[in-house]
Amino acid sequence: MIVLSDPRVAGVPVRECGEPLAEVATLPSVTLDPRERDAAGAYGRARTGVCERLRAAAAELPAGVGFLVIEGHRSSAEQARRFARYEDRLRAAGHTDPTEIRRRAAAFVSPVEVAPHCAGAALDVTLVDARGVELDMGGAVNGHRTGDEERCPLDAPGLSAPARHHRALLARALSGAGFVNYPSEWWHWSYGDPYWALLTGARAAVYGPV
Repeated sequence: MIVLSDPRVAGVPVRECGEPLAEVATLPSVTLDPRERDAAGAYGRARTGVCERLRAAAAELPAGVGFLVIEGHRSSAEQARRFARYEDRLRAAGHTDPTEIRRRAAAFVSPVEVAPHCAGAALDVTLVDARGVELDMGGAVNGHRTGDEERCPLDAPGLSAPARHHRALLARALSGAGFVNYPSEWWHWSYGDPYWALLTGARAAVYGPV
Protein backbone atom coordinates (compact mmCIF):
# COMPACT_ATOMS: atom_id res chain seq x y z
CA MET A 1 0.00 0.00 0.00
CA ILE A 2 1.20 3.50 -0.86
CA VAL A 3 0.71 5.75 2.16
CA LEU A 4 0.12 9.48 1.88
CA SER A 5 3.50 10.24 3.45
CA ASP A 6 5.24 8.47 0.55
CA PRO A 7 7.61 10.97 -1.15
CA ARG A 8 6.10 10.04 -4.51
CA VAL A 9 2.81 11.63 -3.45
CA ALA A 10 4.47 14.92 -2.47
CA GLY A 11 6.39 14.81 -5.76
CA VAL A 12 3.24 14.98 -7.90
CA PRO A 13 2.86 18.46 -9.43
CA VAL A 14 -0.36 20.36 -8.82
CA ARG A 15 -1.95 22.34 -11.63
CA GLU A 16 -4.73 24.03 -9.71
CA CYS A 17 -7.88 24.32 -11.82
CA GLY A 18 -9.58 26.86 -9.55
CA GLU A 19 -12.89 25.07 -9.06
CA PRO A 20 -14.83 26.38 -6.05
CA LEU A 21 -16.25 24.35 -3.20
CA ALA A 22 -19.91 23.31 -3.37
CA GLU A 23 -22.39 21.81 -0.93
CA VAL A 24 -22.66 18.03 -1.23
CA ALA A 25 -26.04 17.90 0.53
CA THR A 26 -27.74 19.49 -2.50
CA LEU A 27 -27.08 16.37 -4.60
CA PRO A 28 -29.76 13.73 -5.25
CA SER A 29 -29.47 10.61 -3.04
CA VAL A 30 -26.74 12.31 -0.95
CA THR A 31 -27.14 13.41 2.66
CA LEU A 32 -24.69 14.99 5.08
CA ASP A 33 -24.05 13.60 8.54
CA PRO A 34 -24.88 16.53 10.85
CA ARG A 35 -22.65 15.15 13.61
CA GLU A 36 -19.53 16.10 11.65
CA ARG A 37 -20.44 19.65 10.62
CA ASP A 38 -18.54 22.56 12.06
CA ALA A 39 -20.20 25.90 12.83
CA ALA A 40 -19.96 27.03 9.20
CA GLY A 41 -20.91 23.66 7.71
CA ALA A 42 -17.50 23.48 6.08
CA TYR A 43 -17.19 19.71 6.34
CA GLY A 44 -20.09 19.37 3.92
CA ARG A 45 -18.30 20.92 0.95
CA ALA A 46 -16.13 19.57 -1.87
CA ARG A 47 -14.90 20.81 -5.23
CA THR A 48 -17.57 21.09 -7.88
CA GLY A 49 -15.91 18.37 -9.97
CA VAL A 50 -15.93 16.05 -6.97
CA CYS A 51 -19.61 16.79 -6.39
CA GLU A 52 -20.44 16.02 -10.01
CA ARG A 53 -18.68 12.67 -9.75
CA LEU A 54 -20.51 11.92 -6.52
CA ARG A 55 -23.77 12.67 -8.34
CA ALA A 56 -22.79 10.20 -11.07
CA ALA A 57 -21.86 7.57 -8.49
CA ALA A 58 -25.19 8.01 -6.65
CA ALA A 59 -27.04 7.37 -9.90
CA GLU A 60 -25.41 3.93 -10.09
CA LEU A 61 -26.63 2.83 -6.65
CA PRO A 62 -29.65 0.50 -6.37
CA ALA A 63 -33.04 2.02 -5.65
CA GLY A 64 -33.43 2.79 -1.96
CA VAL A 65 -29.69 3.18 -1.32
CA GLY A 66 -27.89 6.51 -1.03
CA PHE A 67 -24.67 8.10 0.15
CA LEU A 68 -24.11 9.57 3.59
CA VAL A 69 -21.18 11.99 3.50
CA ILE A 70 -19.41 12.17 6.84
CA GLU A 71 -16.85 14.76 5.85
CA GLY A 72 -15.57 16.64 2.85
CA HIS A 73 -13.33 19.71 2.86
CA ARG A 74 -11.19 20.21 5.95
CA SER A 75 -9.00 23.19 6.83
CA SER A 76 -5.22 22.82 6.89
CA ALA A 77 -5.16 23.81 10.56
CA GLU A 78 -7.64 21.07 11.47
CA GLN A 79 -5.71 18.54 9.39
CA ALA A 80 -2.46 19.42 11.15
CA ARG A 81 -4.17 19.08 14.52
CA ARG A 82 -5.48 15.61 13.70
CA PHE A 83 -2.13 14.40 12.37
CA ALA A 84 -0.30 15.63 15.47
CA ARG A 85 -2.89 14.01 17.72
CA TYR A 86 -2.46 10.65 16.03
CA GLU A 87 1.32 10.92 16.29
CA ASP A 88 0.88 11.59 20.02
CA ARG A 89 -1.21 8.42 20.31
CA LEU A 90 1.56 6.42 18.68
CA ARG A 91 4.20 7.89 21.00
CA ALA A 92 2.01 7.07 23.98
CA ALA A 93 1.81 3.49 22.69
CA GLY A 94 5.60 3.23 22.83
CA HIS A 95 6.72 4.16 19.32
CA THR A 96 9.86 6.31 19.28
CA ASP A 97 11.27 6.39 15.73
CA PRO A 98 10.09 9.63 14.04
CA THR A 99 10.05 8.11 10.54
CA GLU A 100 8.02 5.12 11.68
CA ILE A 101 5.63 7.34 13.64
CA ARG A 102 5.01 9.47 10.56
CA ARG A 103 4.49 6.39 8.36
CA ARG A 104 2.05 4.81 10.81
CA ALA A 105 0.15 8.06 11.31
CA ALA A 106 -0.18 8.53 7.55
CA ALA A 107 -2.04 5.23 7.29
CA PHE A 108 -5.06 7.00 8.80
CA VAL A 109 -4.35 10.76 8.79
CA SER A 110 -2.73 12.52 5.85
CA PRO A 111 0.22 14.89 6.25
CA VAL A 112 -1.24 18.33 5.71
CA GLU A 113 0.86 19.17 2.64
CA VAL A 114 -0.76 16.40 0.56
CA ALA A 115 -4.07 15.99 2.41
CA PRO A 116 -6.92 15.30 -0.06
CA HIS A 117 -9.50 16.72 2.35
CA CYS A 118 -7.66 20.07 2.49
CA ALA A 119 -7.88 20.26 -1.30
CA GLY A 120 -11.63 19.67 -1.28
CA ALA A 121 -10.85 16.50 -3.22
CA ALA A 122 -11.84 13.82 -0.70
CA LEU A 123 -15.04 12.51 0.80
CA ASP A 124 -15.54 10.22 3.78
CA VAL A 125 -18.69 8.40 2.74
CA THR A 126 -20.87 5.41 3.60
CA LEU A 127 -24.19 3.96 2.46
CA VAL A 128 -27.68 4.41 3.91
CA ASP A 129 -31.08 2.95 3.14
CA ALA A 130 -34.20 4.90 2.16
CA ARG A 131 -34.86 5.77 5.83
CA GLY A 132 -31.36 7.16 6.27
CA VAL A 133 -30.18 4.20 8.34
CA GLU A 134 -26.53 3.27 7.74
CA LEU A 135 -26.00 -0.09 6.08
CA ASP A 136 -23.75 -2.73 7.62
CA MET A 137 -20.25 -1.92 6.35
CA GLY A 138 -18.41 -4.22 8.77
CA GLY A 139 -16.94 -1.37 10.78
CA ALA A 140 -17.53 2.26 11.55
CA VAL A 141 -16.27 5.24 9.59
CA ASN A 142 -13.13 6.47 11.37
CA GLY A 143 -12.88 3.18 13.22
CA HIS A 144 -9.22 3.88 13.89
CA ARG A 145 -10.31 6.48 16.45
CA THR A 146 -11.77 3.71 18.62
CA GLY A 147 -9.04 1.12 18.10
CA ASP A 148 -10.84 -0.85 15.39
CA GLU A 149 -8.02 -0.57 12.85
CA GLU A 150 -8.38 -4.19 11.68
CA ARG A 151 -11.75 -3.50 10.05
CA CYS A 152 -10.74 -0.21 8.45
CA PRO A 153 -9.09 -1.49 5.23
CA LEU A 154 -11.44 -1.82 2.28
CA ASP A 155 -10.52 -5.52 1.91
CA ALA A 156 -10.36 -6.27 5.64
CA PRO A 157 -10.56 -10.00 6.43
CA GLY A 158 -13.36 -11.54 8.46
CA LEU A 159 -16.19 -9.34 7.19
CA SER A 160 -19.73 -10.71 7.08
CA ALA A 161 -21.30 -11.37 3.69
CA PRO A 162 -23.61 -8.31 3.92
CA ALA A 163 -20.72 -6.02 4.91
CA ARG A 164 -18.53 -7.29 2.08
CA HIS A 165 -21.42 -6.83 -0.35
CA HIS A 166 -22.03 -3.26 0.78
CA ARG A 167 -18.35 -2.35 0.56
CA ALA A 168 -18.23 -3.78 -2.96
CA LEU A 169 -21.32 -1.74 -3.87
CA LEU A 170 -19.71 1.42 -2.52
CA ALA A 171 -16.48 0.71 -4.36
CA ARG A 172 -18.14 -0.01 -7.71
CA ALA A 173 -20.16 3.17 -7.67
CA LEU A 174 -17.32 5.47 -6.59
CA SER A 175 -14.50 3.94 -8.63
CA GLY A 176 -16.79 3.92 -11.66
CA ALA A 177 -17.17 7.68 -11.24
CA GLY A 178 -13.40 8.21 -11.17
CA PHE A 179 -12.64 8.19 -7.45
CA VAL A 180 -9.76 6.28 -5.86
CA ASN A 181 -9.82 4.70 -2.42
CA TYR A 182 -7.22 5.05 0.32
CA PRO A 183 -6.91 1.32 1.04
CA SER A 184 -6.55 1.56 4.82
CA GLU A 185 -9.87 3.45 5.06
CA TRP A 186 -12.85 1.89 3.27
CA TRP A 187 -14.79 5.17 3.60
CA HIS A 188 -12.17 7.55 2.12
CA TRP A 189 -12.41 8.33 -1.61
CA SER A 190 -10.83 11.14 -3.59
CA TYR A 191 -10.50 12.64 -7.03
CA GLY A 192 -8.08 15.21 -8.44
CA ASP A 193 -5.53 15.32 -5.58
CA PRO A 194 -1.87 14.18 -5.74
CA TYR A 195 -2.66 10.70 -4.35
CA TRP A 196 -5.31 10.23 -7.04
CA ALA A 197 -2.86 11.42 -9.70
CA LEU A 198 -0.16 9.00 -8.54
CA LEU A 199 -2.51 6.02 -8.55
CA THR A 200 -4.13 6.81 -11.89
CA GLY A 201 -1.00 7.91 -13.73
CA ALA A 202 -2.27 11.44 -14.31
CA ARG A 203 0.43 13.96 -15.16
CA ALA A 204 -0.62 16.30 -12.36
CA ALA A 205 -3.19 16.83 -9.65
CA VAL A 206 -5.86 19.40 -10.43
CA TYR A 207 -6.68 20.33 -6.82
CA GLY A 208 -4.33 21.80 -4.23
CA PRO A 209 -5.08 23.07 -0.70
CA VAL A 210 -7.98 25.51 -0.56
